[in-house]
Amino acid sequence: MQKHNKIDKLKAEVRSHKTDNKKIGFVPTMGALHEGHLSLINIAKKHADIIVVSVFVNPTQFNDPGDYEKYPQNMSKDMEMLKEVGTDIVFAPSEEEIYPEKDNRKFDFGALEKVMEGKHRPGHFNGVAQVVSRLFDIVEPDIAVFGEKDFQQLAIIRKMVKDHNYPVKIMGAPIIRENDGLAMSSRNQRLNSEQRKSAAFINQILAASKNKSQHLSVKQLEEWVTDSLNKIAHLEMEYFQIVDQETLQPANNWQENCDKIGCIAVYCGKVRLIDNIKYSF
Repeated sequence: MQKHNKIDKLKAEVRSHKTDNKKIGFVPTMGALHEGHLSLINIAKKHADIIVVSVFVNPTQFNDPGDYEKYPQNMSKDMEMLKEVGTDIVFAPSEEEIYPEKDNRKFDFGALEKVMEGKHRPGHFNGVAQVVSRLFDIVEPDIAVFGEKDFQQLAIIRKMVKDHNYPVKIMGAPIIRENDGLAMSSRNQRLNSEQRKSAAFINQILAASKNKSQHLSVKQLEEWVTDSLNKIAHLEMEYFQIVDQETLQPANNWQENCDKIGCIAVYCGKVRLIDNIKYSF
């Protein structure tokens, strides 16, 4: 496994593999790795010959400076995990390497960015697009894998790739959960023991909502999930919205001809957690 901090060194190695007709798979991360990240790498390994993983906490996607400062980092542990899962190349650049000058690019994702995460975290998806496009330009992957836990982010990246004609195939990967159902996240490390117990109710209530959807309207179900979670100690709902999986626009009723997903953001103490659940009829 090779580790590079500099763009020119990474590009030279990737170029040598491309010369040998190797397909490049890419998994961008912000470190503090867990089994969810490793599942993305394992998917990439099935579709590519050489796997590149970036470890970079991107400052431009944090609308809360405090969240950026508290984001967990453990490079030595990350390197051990990446080596064990069979990563070929690790790219761990400095902020100055990624942004030698301020990135003033503005992306327009239309209605996709005006709901849910986009509504509650202004500027977040522009920062995501800045760093992902920059990494795509550097790595030049054939495929890139992103987790479905960040469902709206996945939709945003797919639109960016389409709008800007990036020659990369975007693959979504299923959510990986802890034994009690909590979606794996680097932010889970910041939960204390009592908060961690409460956080498990997020998935439990989402799972129960699938049965409730058989006899509650979309609006009634959104209210039930919100009320149920707000009754649990340490939890405070930011939003729960049932939307069209493709357009991310709010669903009005179950009869609408679209696949639906319920996306949620909950504060557990001061830690913000997201999750989602798909509904089928």
